[in-house]
Amino acid sequence: MNITIILPSLDPDEKLVQTVDGLLAEGFDDIVVVNDGSGETHRAPFAEAAERPGVTVLTHEKNRGKGAALKTAFAFVAEHRPNTAGVVTVDGDGQHRPADVKRLAEALLGETQPTLWLGVRDFSLPNVPPRSRAGNRTTLAILRLLCGVRVTDSQTGLRAAPASLLPALCRVKGERYEYETEMLLWAQREGIPFGE
Repeated sequence: MNITIILPSLDPDEKLVQTVDGLLAEGFDDIVVVNDGSGETHRAPFAEAAERPGVTVLTHEKNRGKGAALKTAFAFVAEHRPNTAGVVTVDGDGQHRPADVKRLAEALLGETQPTLWLGVRDFSLPNVPPRSRAGNRTTLAILRLLCGVRVTDSQTGLRAAPASLLPALCRVKGERYEYETEMLLWAQREGIPFGE
């Protein structure tokens, strides 16, 4: 698959390497991991991931936030992966199954117009903490009522974007978790459709 996987990470444990290995086993061969200023005691997973074929590790010396980590990776891919069809962002804590990442990548590859794809989590499952369920519902209601953004999961870290959108995504405001919401607002303003 001509897709680059992006994994931003701060202070990971062994799940980061498990996530990388799962993605490699699913057939992905270009993975960009961003160490967003992790402490010394959390650097071993990055070193282990870097030993895998097809894995590039980029490093922020200080923690700059998830949005900044995503932008660093987007800029790297735009400059160094001119032939990639696009990117899929994945959280490094193991919450996204490699098979779901592949489904999102396939949707991206099958698109006919630039689309921002979102993986949707099932908030009705009994293991979802009530606070997460309530937070997602509140954010969705605000985005729909005030901004006209209609998505099922506004806070998902599992997203896909075609390479053509990467330069613009690097200019979207936000450096931390707010960046993911700003990305949705930007897409809405620009008339870029959402796929789920």
